[in-house]
This record gives sequence, C-alpha cells and structure tokens, in this order.
Amino acid sequence: MARDVKTVGDLIRRIARRFARARLHYGHGTDNANDEAAWLVLSALGIGFGEAGERMGEPVAKADRARVEALADRRIRERMPVAYLLNEAWFAGLRFYVDQRVLVPRSPIAELIGERFAPWLAEEGVRSILDIGTGSGCIAIACALAFPEARVVGVDDSGDALEVARMNVAQHAVEDRVELVQGDLYAGVAGRTFDLIVTNPPYVPRAEYEALPPEYGHEPRAGLEAGADGLDVMRLILAGARRHLSPSGVLVGEVGSAAPALEAAFPDLPFTWLDFERGGEGVFLISAQDLPCVA
Repeated sequence: MARDVKTVGDLIRRIARRFARARLHYGHGTDNANDEAAWLVLSALGIGFGEAGERMGEPVAKADRARVEALADRRIRERMPVAYLLNEAWFAGLRFYVDQRVLVPRSPIAELIGERFAPWLAEEGVRSILDIGTGSGCIAIACALAFPEARVVGVDDSGDALEVARMNVAQHAVEDRVELVQGDLYAGVAGRTFDLIVTNPPYVPRAEYEALPPEYGHEPRAGLEAGADGLDVMRLILAGARRHLSPSGVLVGEVGSAAPALEAAFPDLPFTWLDFERGGEGVFLISAQDLPCVA
C-alpha cells in the first residue's frame, strides 16, 4: 500500500489513478475514474457526498485504507460495478440498495421524474402509475415520492428482483402507496388502468449485448438483452398499453440505442423523443389515444 496515502483526499487520488491505469468501463453511476474513486472511497468510509469537501484532509486509519484498497482490487480484477461492491446506487437523488439480482439504476427517466413529467402531465391528474420491469423498485419509488397523491404498482417477473424492491420500498417508507406485483408485463394488473405507464425494459440487441464490456456481465442478462433488434419486450408493452391507460394517460418508455429500430418497426406511431439536460437518449412518450387498439 502506498505510504503517501494519509488522508481521504490522498486515498481518492490513489484509487482514481489505479482505475485510470486499469482502463475500466464506466456507466453504472459514473463516467470517469475520478468520480468512481470518490464514490467508492466516500461510501466505504461512511462520508456523505455533501460533507466530502470539508473532510478531504481527514486521516484514514490503516484498516480503512486496506478495506478500500480491497474493494478497488475487486473493481479492477473482477470488473465488478462499484454499485454492487457497495450495495448502493443513486437514482433521482435517492439511495437504493442493489445487488446482482437487479440492474444498477441509471436511467435518464430520473430527470423526468424530478420534473414530474411536465409539461406532458399535470401533477394533479396523476393518481395511478404503473412501472413495468421495476427491478430494484427505483422508478416506482421515485414516482411515489414525486406524486404523493398517487398509488404506484411495480411489476416484475423476477421474484429475486422483487425481494430487492421490497427492501427499497421499506427503506423509503412507501409501503402504503407502492404495490409490488410478480408477473409478466400486464399479467398482474389485468383490468386495471393507469394515468402513467413508465418502463425501462430490456432493449439491448443480442449482438450488441455480446459485445458489451465485462462490467455488464454482472447484471441479470434478462434485464438487458431483448432479441435480435432489442424490441422483443417493447413490442409487447406497446401492444397492451392502451388497454391499461386512462383516456388521458401516457406511456413513457426507454429503448436506448434501439430507438431507430423502434421507429422503423412502428412507422405510424407518433413517438415524442425526449431530451435530457443531464445526458441520456432513447426515451419516448406517447399518449393513449395515439396507441393502437389491440383486442
């Protein structure tokens, strides 16, 4: 261990240099070695991001340095995302428990939730929300906190994922308004309608999935890969959406790099592609009346 590492700031700089030399892939909460190192060190030492500046000069005990270095070793050797090493991820300004049963939250939909989906929805008109493929529950929980008068249903076909979601629902004390349902897409909400359906389903084309950096191999494949063109799941979501939307409801969905394929597959649907100040792409909005009626 480097002898010049004495303070919190020293340790962050050392870990950042190690990460940079290792040529890691970033995309599970950060986009560079410095931020990744800061997240790892601060969280491992129990230092909040808001107090980081004033604590950079604090000494770090030898045992704590060794513990952080061991986590950095795993990040480099196993290419394990920091979120899994720490069992934490941040989404819409909220902290969530995560492990390898769920994807690491990183959707730009967080920005839309922060804006309460304005101007496409009026807050007072949102009383029911469906999150398809809820995973860790991050979207469902963030929506519940953004729309305190709404009831939210989070659906996932993975019982393992729902165990994680239940932990997060309890952590954020929204058990009275967030219902978790195990089922495939709309199977668990037959006959129910919602003012907003939001979904970040699997959308990575198979060939693209096979070429992803090793970090993505730690996540559930079923949460990422979605057939030859990445649209296997989204086709089913679109087919059933109108039946489960209120007349003035909207569907917000993320398809990432599969956006051109979606437009090509549904040339008659008037998707509105949304822009993000903090980065992100491939998220559309479409209203109930513009969706096809499927018997």
